[in-house]
Amino acid sequence: IDNPKYKAQFGTKAKMLTREEVEEKIGHAVGGVCPFAVKENVRVWLDESLKRFTDIHAAAGSLNSTVHLTLEELTVHSKMNGWVDLCKGWREDE
Repeated sequence: IDNPKYKAQFGTKAKMLTREEVEEKIGHAVGGVCPFAVKENVRVWLDESLKRFTDIHAAAGSLNSTVHLTLEELTVHSKMNGWVDLCKGWREDE
């Protein structure tokens, strides 16, 4: 995460949740957090860095499962709120 970008986008500093907070707030345990099938009040934002891939392998709710999705399928099934640009170090010009 690029902290200045995060703060500019969301108006607050990025904060790592504790293991207990993750499951309580998101609905999945650490290691299985995926961008779909989350608790109703969870907003999902997808990072622009994902757009460079046609295929995505996302965690699927448990420590030992993943799901294969196209980028388009991910955008639909995640019920995303939108795209953000928060990652650093993936562009050649960075």
